[in-house]
Amino acid sequence: MYDMDNPPSKDYFGRCARCGENVVGEGTGCTAMDQVFHVNCFTCMICHNELRGQPFYAVEKKAYCEPCYINTLEQCSVCAKPIMERILRATGKAYHPHCFTCVICSRSLDGIPFTVDAGGNIHCTEDFHRKFAPRCSVCKEPIMPAQGQEETVRIVALDRDFHVLCYRCEDCGGLLSEGDNQGCYPLDGHILCKGCNSARIQALTAKASTDL
Repeated sequence: MYDMDNPPSKDYFGRCARCGENVVGEGTGCTAMDQVFHVNCFTCMICHNELRGQPFYAVEKKAYCEPCYINTLEQCSVCAKPIMERILRATGKAYHPHCFTCVICSRSLDGIPFTVDAGGNIHCTEDFHRKFAPRCSVCKEPIMPAQGQEETVRIVALDRDFHVLCYRCEDCGGLLSEGDNQGCYPLDGHILCKGCNSARIQALTAKASTDL
């Protein structure tokens, strides 16, 4: 405020937002963040270096030089560099979006479902299943959900894992999960349908009778 009966000179630029004193005289002040400062008052909040003519960052009406501002930022848990823009948070850590990737295929997982293994390693769901899913005892491929699906069916018989379409009678090839051959009738470690199981038993019985 000033006395209206004694207005300030034309070199008066306002009150300094930092010290509250008048800013008078050409070259003694500067404007920033819609405020007026003495040149020697417009300094970094941390290192106190003068900021006129220098790049600075304004945070809640407080000015910071670039190095001090960067030091206040969170660091990416992958590259250890400061996160200047959008922060992606996952598994209790901060990431650059482009650093949050699958450990196997390196695909960015920003906005994509992911899974973490026991060691804390991040995987896309496809690679996680390929790496950790049980493997079919017939085709040796992992038993994992089809693309776009979240679940799949795994058949377990004789302590072995099967895809639904691989779960077939070893003799006739009939699918054991549906149709007339539905159901497994194992014999001597072999996966068989009811008919083939009966045929093998008859053959074994006949052979035993012949041997006698």
